[in-house]
Amino acid sequence: MVHRISNERVKDLNGIDQIVLRNSQGASAKVSLHGGQVVSWRNDRGEELLFASTKAKGKAPKVIRGGIPICFPQFDSCGSLEQHSFARNKIWTVDESPPSLPAKDSNGKSFVDLLLKSSEEDLKCWPHSFELRLRVCLGADGNLTLISRVRNINAKPFSFSFAYHSYLSVSDISEVRVEGLETMDYLDNLCQKEQFTEQGDALTFEAEIERVYISSPSCVAVLDHERKRTFVLRKEGLPDVVVWNPWEKKSKSKSMADLVNDEYRHMVCVDGAVIEKPVTLKPGEEWTGRLEIIVVPSSFSSEGLGF
Repeated sequence: MVHRISNERVKDLNGIDQIVLRNSQGASAKVSLHGGQVVSWRNDRGEELLFASTKAKGKAPKVIRGGIPICFPQFDSCGSLEQHSFARNKIWTVDESPPSLPAKDSNGKSFVDLLLKSSEEDLKCWPHSFELRLRVCLGADGNLTLISRVRNINAKPFSFSFAYHSYLSVSDISEVRVEGLETMDYLDNLCQKEQFTEQGDALTFEAEIERVYISSPSCVAVLDHERKRTFVLRKEGLPDVVVWNPWEKKSKSKSMADLVNDEYRHMVCVDGAVIEKPVTLKPGEEWTGRLEIIVVPSSFSSEGLGF
């Protein structure tokens, strides 16, 4: 029998509904119907684990700079659509009759199911009918899980890319290292998507980075030395990992006016994604992408992280 913890519905400053998930230990997550975006995730001590700019207003149609935006059906500027495409700028609905999911994605968890369907406006710029379902789960242990399902309800095949654009909150970007990507090939967006191979035993930050690691492992860790904590990202159906930090110069550009002062130092984006080889769905087919983020003390052994 599935035990479901009741959720709370609140409104943000723009009057858009948000769903608040809580567990029995005091952890919480907040999901906005604007973009299906997780805008907050707090542990049982009330500490915010996701970055959000202090200037983030989230006034439709502008997406909040932070949290976990959903990038569909295009990531970044990899196609003819606007950057990161339209799903993150749409108003989603709560899915009252979602398809069943395995017990591991339901039982003992607080969760919400959201739904986005193609609109007439969407079909003008991307002529494919789809259903995008998103389940956001907050576990009894405080872990955050996102499961997306894309179904082709079109009469012909279509292809898409996808990413959970996860803004993680860190003490200082210079104190952060990403493990699990060593020896992986990556596309460097700062070098016209030229392909390189990661040479270091961990990725550290000394300048702007915008990379797509292709065919990456199912588990990646982000270590924050100052806070002595580690984010562990486990993913399924998401072969690529995006790592991004804009650094000082870009963060002060007009295109990033919603970042203030040195906020770039307190964020790093590490995304579970499918980009290099887009997903193609035939009529009636469905794709699933799952991302789980957990937080552990940095003293936790690498074997325990699943490497």
